[in-house]
Amino acid sequence: MIIIDTALQKRAAEGRPIKVGMIGAGFMGRGVALQIAHSTPGMQLCAIAARRGAQAQAVFEQIVDPATIVRAHTQAQIEEAIHRGQPVITEDPVALARSGGLDAILEVTGSMDYALTGALAAIESGKHILLMNAELDGTIGPLLQVHAAKAGVVFSNVDGDQPGVQMNLLRFMRGIGVRPVFCGNIKALQDPYRTPITQRAFAEKWGQMPHKVTAFADGTKIAFEQAILANGTGMRVAKRGMLGLDPTNQDPTQPLRRLEEYIPLLEPYLDPEGPGIVDFIVGAHPGPGVFALGMHGDPRQQHYLKLYKLGTGPYYLFYTPYHLCHFEVPTSIARAVLFQDGALVPLGAPCVGVVATAKRDLQIGDRIDEMGGFDSFGQAENLPEIVSQRLLPMGLAENCVLIRKIARGATLTFDDVEIPPGRLIDALYREQMRHFGLEG
Repeated sequence: MIIIDTALQKRAAEGRPIKVGMIGAGFMGRGVALQIAHSTPGMQLCAIAARRGAQAQAVFEQIVDPATIVRAHTQAQIEEAIHRGQPVITEDPVALARSGGLDAILEVTGSMDYALTGALAAIESGKHILLMNAELDGTIGPLLQVHAAKAGVVFSNVDGDQPGVQMNLLRFMRGIGVRPVFCGNIKALQDPYRTPITQRAFAEKWGQMPHKVTAFADGTKIAFEQAILANGTGMRVAKRGMLGLDPTNQDPTQPLRRLEEYIPLLEPYLDPEGPGIVDFIVGAHPGPGVFALGMHGDPRQQHYLKLYKLGTGPYYLFYTPYHLCHFEVPTSIARAVLFQDGALVPLGAPCVGVVATAKRDLQIGDRIDEMGGFDSFGQAENLPEIVSQRLLPMGLAENCVLIRKIARGATLTFDDVEIPPGRLIDALYREQMRHFGLEG
């Protein structure tokens, strides 16, 4: 964003860089570190917290002299290193998030309780908190926004990943007077029964973890991404699991449909007077990217839109042909720190959540494994159905123990499982439901 690069250049010229702490040191964390260090004047990555210190060390070694890196165990040690201008690593996300000298905390782990402790500590200590963690955001993001608003800080998802790209596209549309009615992601593959075994080769090719890649392939990730977009816009899903139109039926011999050809396929599901739909499609050309359909009520402006090659309506197609993930994350940090603007912020009570669905026949005594594993996948669902049917959020499913048999393809409920005791995520989820009056 043009105004942001000017503001960052001013901070660089004044020698007052935005100082960032990062929780997580995986695939995305490595990319963010490179982007801040080499392409973002006016911003400095000062500290990293990770459960495995060696990973945090490796991330910093990409961008600084390894001899300068400090390993800290306490908040005081972290603050001293930041004051001296030395890069610092720790295994304690709370100590990092509470440390003075930092303007914002970026969370990139994809975890629940580990990430949550850092996010809460950042908010409590008056720091902006940005998530590259759709799973946490899609589970209790609305409650974290409540806490952030009370503390006077920004809580936000990020530019670059699909939800943020879609939100920026929607803001553009609204800015020219077009009302969004559908917002979609473009996928090349959707198979809810993929596993870390089927995705291992792809993960190894790109240096990622098999279960992370599986969460994309089985639809869990896109369910969370579209859920947080819904919660930031007031939109809904058309049905559990979303429409996920796939005219090619995943047949590689079939030609890809042009993106415009999806409009009549989607039209039966669109409500011009409704809040709008979040969803995804499979097999479009061009792709990847994100797109949105919108309407304009002024016939005179419709005439101009036709002149500018957007067609005759009633639905106008807008498309962003890429999502660049970590490349745009510094923009989100700068938006929060310099302009108190969030890239994607929950509006209030959650509209859409993500519920756990059995990936295989589950037996009494089975312990559900991690997201992107062998046991479950996530589906986006509207909150009234989640509440009335006591559906189990995907963000709470890991390590739950089955107390009933569940057939492959069935959605789990709270009554089907025993929740592990003492988890912070469960307590915060209950608090969120009470706060917004959503208890069943």
